[in-house]
Amino acid sequence: MRFILIITLVVSMTITQTSFCYAVGEQPKEDSRELQLQDMLVLQLLPYMNEKLAEIYSNVLTVAPGLYPYFVDVKNSERVNGFRGFDFLITLDATPTVGPHIPVGEDVFTYQMSASEVKLKKTEHLRGPNKDDFPPNYKDLLK
Repeated sequence: MRFILIITLVVSMTITQTSFCYAVGEQPKEDSRELQLQDMLVLQLLPYMNEKLAEIYSNVLTVAPGLYPYFVDVKNSERVNGFRGFDFLITLDATPTVGPHIPVGEDVFTYQMSASEVKLKKTEHLRGPNKDDFPPNYKDLLK
């Protein structure tokens, strides 16, 4: 009887065990040239994005949210004036955080980049902070 109980317990634990997951989306498993170039692009645009995020979240948070490069996805990039034209439209999906990586929302940025300037063309604020996502000792970050 005891043997059957142990086997049943082990089998049920194995079946119900979940695998580890990432906080935001599926992460790449290996490096590639394309991923390296996207990461370089994100690093160059990060200061512009952080500046705009501080504006967007100023009415709901007491501190400006931070944006980590691994919480930014390049959704689309296109040449504005055709093959070998150096004027680009780049769309990025960002998940800003506060404190110990508490997500505070989701935003989409579209930048136009050329040799002479980086210009924000469009910002889309998809969602803001959820009070329930904040641990009790971080609720003071909400206005």
